Amino acid sequence: MGVLDHTTVTASAAIRCRGVIKRYEKVVAVDGLDLEVMTGECFGLLGPNGAGKTTTIEMLEGLLEPTGGDVEVLGKRWATDERWLRERLGISLQETHLTDRLTVVETLRVFRSFYPNGRDVEALIGLVSLGEKRNTWYSKLSGGQKQRLAVACALVGDPDLLFLDEPTTGLDPQSRRQLWDLVLEFKAAGKTVLITTHYMEEAERLCDRVAIVDRGKVIALGTPRELILGLGGTEVVEVATDPVLDEKALAALGGVHGVRAVPDGFALTVEQLHLTLPLLLAHVNAIGATLKRLSTHHATLEDVFVALTGRQLRE
Repeated sequence: MGVLDHTTVTASAAIRCRGVIKRYEKVVAVDGLDLEVMTGECFGLLGPNGAGKTTTIEMLEGLLEPTGGDVEVLGKRWATDERWLRERLGISLQETHLTDRLTVVETLRVFRSFYPNGRDVEALIGLVSLGEKRNTWYSKLSGGQKQRLAVACALVGDPDLLFLDEPTTGLDPQSRRQLWDLVLEFKAAGKTVLITTHYMEEAERLCDRVAIVDRGKVIALGTPRELILGLGGTEVVEVATDPVLDEKALAALGGVHGVRAVPDGFALTVEQLHLTLPLLLAHVNAIGATLKRLSTHHATLEDVFVALTGRQLRE
């Protein structure tokens, strides 16, 4: 791949990983991972704690060296083009600790000084809705304000590629949506975002494509809609009874595309609730079981992960 000009937006890959391995003594954190993120897309890495997401993103950011495999970022490699890459990446780590007694504006001016080109500090303060806090010490900011400042620091160099590792963990809903708006605006400019998250609503709202990672490998890849449709239905019914229902009998009900065990019951993937629910209730009544719990929800990426691994994303 040729050299990418800082201002050029192409349809090329912003990130390529081929057979990437990261090993710590006897622990393999990333196990032959292949990944391609296209320029201009928001790409999500999803998976439980310990799946290898943060290790992967830190290798892409040049913070860790792979044990094996090949990593290419913006057409370059860390071993030969570190300075070039540092000027074109924005990074917001899972936990960011800035200097307590620097104000918002002072913090951003410090970070802006690291880059030959970048964004206007005052405009960026407005963009992250910290205008009223511009002269407030970092130590006096709320959790949401600190997180927005961390993202502003990642944006101040006007990067081509933005890494966000669990950017909204612990934030209130309003702060989370403000950060979503920042990501969508960045992407609308034709730039690239790689995000890790535990929030399925966040992934479905922001990401063009997602990769589900488990035990250091990509186990599913596609748009959120493609992965959800892969379940065979877009609705999930959770049912618990006494005594417990027979799994094979549930799978035989009309409109049921999949059945999996959940605590004290089963989750059924279905396409049309109004057709399957009456059949389910009739079956419960026919065998004389007592209904303990019945709930429904739209299928999510969480359901996709559980169907693939049998585990919850937050386990």
